[in-house]
Amino acid sequence: MNKILVTGGAGFIGSHLCKKLLDKGNEVICLDNYFTGSKKNIIHLTKNPYFELIRHDITTPYFIEVDQIYNLACPASPIHYQYNPIKTIKTSVMGAINMLGLAKRINAKILQASTSEIYGDPQIHPQTEDYWGNVNPIGSRSCYDEGKRCAESLFMNYHYQNNVKIKIARIFNTYGPNMDLCDGRVVSNFIIQALKNEDITIYGNGKQTRSFLYVDDLIESLIRLMNTDNSFTGPINIGNPKEYTILELAEQIIQLTKSKSKITFHPLPEDDPMQRNPNINLATTKLNNWQPQTKLRDGLIKTIDYFKNIT
Repeated sequence: MNKILVTGGAGFIGSHLCKKLLDKGNEVICLDNYFTGSKKNIIHLTKNPYFELIRHDITTPYFIEVDQIYNLACPASPIHYQYNPIKTIKTSVMGAINMLGLAKRINAKILQASTSEIYGDPQIHPQTEDYWGNVNPIGSRSCYDEGKRCAESLFMNYHYQNNVKIKIARIFNTYGPNMDLCDGRVVSNFIIQALKNEDITIYGNGKQTRSFLYVDDLIESLIRLMNTDNSFTGPINIGNPKEYTILELAEQIIQLTKSKSKITFHPLPEDDPMQRNPNINLATTKLNNWQPQTKLRDGLIKTIDYFKNIT
């Protein structure tokens, strides 16, 4: 049994990770300040004697003895991270410093949940880990993009200078149950609008592309990454290499929900990327032949069922 700290553990991805780690026989400490996370995502886990829930903001140091740390704490949707951009940067940068300091003191292995946003509006396609990105450092999204880029730098330098055992996962678009109703992400937006028979709002012409990874596949990859040999740090792309246009996604959701919604088009937000698609060759090689297993249609059905039950 490992003792594992999950920051942001009450969030969308964190809640699934906490459950999976418990199912594998670990002791899990969930740390969250509930800015975007919710107790309802993990309340069912509190019956497990090996699960502990603590309210804490990682911009403040935290002290505990654990074997592993998954650093997931940070608002990840534009609506949330742009609501308080300074707080977003602090969470990414100061939070990383505090968690890396903890990992250094207790000799724990630590994984950083980074993001495909570090590539910005990419000029190569699909994106490989050696691509440095095309990010606007003063744009409306920069609080998140640059915060995560700085966190990656901190992780690498703690590794080089202090021999901290690190892993960096660059997570691409992920969806599934426990997504927030109001997080503004494209999958949840479209599903909520379709279930209410409201107009589905597409920003831009709908030809921009994304890849969509079901949350169960992501969790499996993160656990595999954490348990790779200490000599491998990443960064490593975690996503689904199959590409869809935003218009294709909207049409599929309308079909699956049997909605009467119509599609409307609106101006594209600042710095919104036109293409976002991962090259996952490194993940396949390093993570024991990991590949996404859930087809988009199957994952959407599960996600739609979740939203039906909470709306």
